[in-house]
Amino acid sequence: MKTNIVFCLLLLAATAIGSGMSCSRLWGKGQAGDFDTLVWADEFDYSGLPDSTRWGYDLGDGCPNLCGWGNAELQYYTADAANARVENGNLVIECHRRARAGRDYTSARLVSRDKGDWKYGRIEVRAKLPQGRGTWPAIWMLPTRSTYGGWPNCGEIDIMEHVGYAPDSLFATVHTGKYNHLSGTQKGVRAKWPEPLENVFRVYSIEWDMEKIGFFADGKRYFHYAREAGAGPESWPFDQQFHLILNLAVGGNWAGKYGIDETIWPQRMEIDYVRVYQ
Repeated sequence: MKTNIVFCLLLLAATAIGSGMSCSRLWGKGQAGDFDTLVWADEFDYSGLPDSTRWGYDLGDGCPNLCGWGNAELQYYTADAANARVENGNLVIECHRRARAGRDYTSARLVSRDKGDWKYGRIEVRAKLPQGRGTWPAIWMLPTRSTYGGWPNCGEIDIMEHVGYAPDSLFATVHTGKYNHLSGTQKGVRAKWPEPLENVFRVYSIEWDMEKIGFFADGKRYFHYAREAGAGPESWPFDQQFHLILNLAVGGNWAGKYGIDETIWPQRMEIDYVRVYQ
């Protein structure tokens, strides 16, 4: 206990991590001990293309409906080994500056849809982030069936996002019909981290039950979203199965806010493992 108190004081002195920060992952119902059964995992203990029994791909540039995937992003997603492969025990999602179908960059967006879908649990991803202006790695979730309609009514859970022009910051966000970035009401936090984020492996995770979602990095909770009393799907669509998405985007309305460094490519996000507990 004394060690935990000292650790908390040091963290508070170092930085304001953001709303919802906690020194402990044990935070009531849905605590770490409640999610102790491993139900799905990829340890990436093989080589070659990602395991097709666990992962599929979103391909292209989102056109014609959502060109630039709705965010004016500049990459074209492929299923090429150059953009997504397993090597040296890690999944590598690598973005290259090369032309494809009118886009200047290629990258990959892996999805577990219909191969890994969960309602509640702890989702852990140990990942190493890229660096440089214009990079936008993300670990996030969407519903598999969109029970409540299209986005944002269906819901979105952004476990971790990072933009290269803010190298000290993590972003955790939820989007719903009531709270979303189209209306500027999204619920989330920018957490300034006291230790390096880029080129360092860290565990990014959520703990999600019927009342709340907690967001963690290396076991430190830096944001949580709680279900409002009597809330329906307009603010809590998180009572359905969601799947995981791993991608590395380029530029766009957010990551491209200060331009793109064209000298840094290729850049990669590496994932050591993905584990899901219920």
